[in-house]
Amino acid sequence: MEPYEIEEAVSKNVVKLKLPSLMRIHLVVNVSRIVRYRKLVKGQKTKKPKPVEVEGVEEWEVDKILNKRKLWGIKKYLVH
Repeated sequence: MEPYEIEEAVSKNVVKLKLPSLMRIHLVVNVSRIVRYRKLVKGQKTKKPKPVEVEGVEEWEVDKILNKRKLWGIKKYLVH
């Protein structure tokens, strides 16, 4: 994920982000949604793994589920 610049502090709890015009999200967000950008550590993988094809369908092999959460009714998993 790329770092995005804070364009303006609207209030003490809300900031306006400077985002690419192609992104279709609201520019004004609560500060609780903001996290500090951290550069990649030496040796850290930057590319997503390629899928494997199983019976004509692309799939990814998961070693371990590290965490899960539900965001707007959609389950999301952090995998290794």
